[in-house]
Amino acid sequence: MMIMAVAASNESPNRNTEDKTSARRQNEVNKKLKYISLAILVIQNASLILSIRYVRTLPGEHFYTTSAVVMAEVLKVLTCLVIILIQKRGNVKSFVSLLYDSLVVQYLDTLKLAVPSLIYTLQNNLQYVAISNLPAATFQVTYQLKILTTALFSVLMLRKSLSKIQWISLVLLFAGVAIVQVEQEGGKQKEAVTSANQNYFKGLVSVIISCLSSGFAGVYFEKILKGSSASVWMRNIQLGIFGTVLGLLGMWWNDGAAIAEKGFLFGYTPMVWGVIFNQAFGGLLVAVVVKYADNILKGFATSFSIIVSTITSVYLFGFHVDLIFTLGAGLVIGAVYMYSLPKPNSSTSSTSTSSSSHSKGGDSELDAFLPNPKAPGKKKGN
Repeated sequence: MMIMAVAASNESPNRNTEDKTSARRQNEVNKKLKYISLAILVIQNASLILSIRYVRTLPGEHFYTTSAVVMAEVLKVLTCLVIILIQKRGNVKSFVSLLYDSLVVQYLDTLKLAVPSLIYTLQNNLQYVAISNLPAATFQVTYQLKILTTALFSVLMLRKSLSKIQWISLVLLFAGVAIVQVEQEGGKQKEAVTSANQNYFKGLVSVIISCLSSGFAGVYFEKILKGSSASVWMRNIQLGIFGTVLGLLGMWWNDGAAIAEKGFLFGYTPMVWGVIFNQAFGGLLVAVVVKYADNILKGFATSFSIIVSTITSVYLFGFHVDLIFTLGAGLVIGAVYMYSLPKPNSSTSSTSTSSSSHSKGGDSELDAFLPNPKAPGKKKGN
């Protein structure tokens, strides 16, 4: 008995050492993943805007944006179906049973997604209109108004409270966007877009409506998620089904005759497919990436993507950056970062969820698909 006790006492320090080593290694991995996450978020945020702007300003006939929205929804649904099948370890019977229960048996729960899906479909179409008529950097800066609309809808619909820093950041955000718009109205960019048969006012109205719809849909979706146990993947399937149907109706209404004549895939080049894949998988990718990130990192990535978009626009589209635009964009970048900071005495900001339609749902919904990187070195038996 004494020998066994001595052996057990010797094993205990060794086990603690192994746990500490494992925790240290896991922390190092998570630190690397955070930097990788930052790069992915910046690339995704900037590349989608720049690529849409590029393909919509190329000479010649363009693809139909309504068909691109539908294609993105279809790809998103298929991706989520594959993810759920993987979660079920390839068990088709269990997979079909889950889909039937979530989509058919609980049809009232599914119907709740019709409202945000309609708004997201409208928002996706408006993004194409806005980016087609606005310089990429101007759109990227103005589109950050979605943070303001999301915050206001969160206060009104979810009774959330904002910290003083967040209220100040919203004022700075609005001021920064206003400065950029005043500069664009009277500057060289308005002449540039007019000469290229682009309607600046149409683009501005589209991005403002898109921001309003993004804020409302994001908060509405968050409210639904909080009252349900469904995973973020299942919710995206429900959204995607409605989005596909509504997108097809919009496509038929707006471009039905032209698509019937030229085909659904008319104008689809490799670059266009890249835009569609980015739009379809971008939101899902961000949802996964945020698992290893935090709200501050998200805010920093958004701010940095504005800088990347602006610099790239100078070289790709001949965008002119002056002092006034720099001032406005600087206010927006600072406001985005300030808003993402955690509240005093709080590890995370409760009001930063749903600030983008890309990351729908919280980290908890991803636990079934990803290992939890935020609990390293967890001992057995706890």
